[in-house]
Amino acid sequence: MSMARTPAPLRTLVLAFDGVNLLDIGGPLQALEASEARKGASEHYETIVASVRGGEIRTSTGMPIVTQQLTGIDPATIDTVIVGGGSANGRPIVPADLVEWIAANEAAFRRVCSICAGAFVLAATGLLAGRRATTHWHWAKLLQAENPEIAVEPDSIWVNDGRMWTSAGVTAGIDLTLALIEQDYGHRIAIEAARRLVVFMKRPGGQSQFSVPLLFQSRGDDGFAELHAWMRQNLTGDLRVNRLAAQAGMSERSFGRLYTARMGETPARAVEAMRAEAACGLLESTALSAKQVAAAAGFGDEQNLRRVFVRRFGVNPAEYRQRFAAGGI
Repeated sequence: MSMARTPAPLRTLVLAFDGVNLLDIGGPLQALEASEARKGASEHYETIVASVRGGEIRTSTGMPIVTQQLTGIDPATIDTVIVGGGSANGRPIVPADLVEWIAANEAAFRRVCSICAGAFVLAATGLLAGRRATTHWHWAKLLQAENPEIAVEPDSIWVNDGRMWTSAGVTAGIDLTLALIEQDYGHRIAIEAARRLVVFMKRPGGQSQFSVPLLFQSRGDDGFAELHAWMRQNLTGDLRVNRLAAQAGMSERSFGRLYTARMGETPARAVEAMRAEAACGLLESTALSAKQVAAAAGFGDEQNLRRVFVRRFGVNPAEYRQRFAAGGI
């Protein structure tokens, strides 16, 4: 009786260059390694780190890494390409010789991916033309301005359009790689890899690069950081404006005016945003019913939860869970 043939590991090429962000290389590599159930078992991936000239390249941290030379690699043997990002002198680094190599060989690859400012490398090859893509929020406007043919999604953690995958900055490369693992080997393997990495949650690509607290901080959170922390801890409590004003030690009228001026939105909208974020996390990571999620996130009842989700996200809670829970619950 013939034995079932073990599938060959998927060969993944991680492209580096002088000035590349270290975590753009190390993050995906570590995530791929974390997909292996145990040492000695059949491997899911064979990884190669390469550069145009080969040998030692210096990352953005100054730490050198050793790479293989691209001319010694047969593109036909490569399943997936991942290119990291880097910047110098206030601009993303786009090595012309690397762009040329990718453009000349891209037809051989099943998937082509970028991490962070690596999207500028893929943009230079023309592979992102007419497609959706993302990059680190700092570079998103520049990517769009210089490449109007690309539909840049500045708030997404990662974007998949056909065989092209792009991600936001730094740790978002891990999120993208977990999504690749899920596509290749299923949700269970991807979640197990996330647990080995001690990643709190495998974040879907449609999620924002900013959590609500980070978004508030980016707007100038001076004077309200403690209030926001208290709000997050009391989402199921009374968070009406008069209660928030009392917590902040201000009159209701002064608080409402100052908060809106500093944060760019009313206190009520801020409360709603925090509760919506909490509800998203529960829908993604638990099997709680919509009614239970509504109560746990502070919305009170399912109708309020549904109304907020349709207005903010364009989908109801059930549709959100179907899209983002990825079959894991």
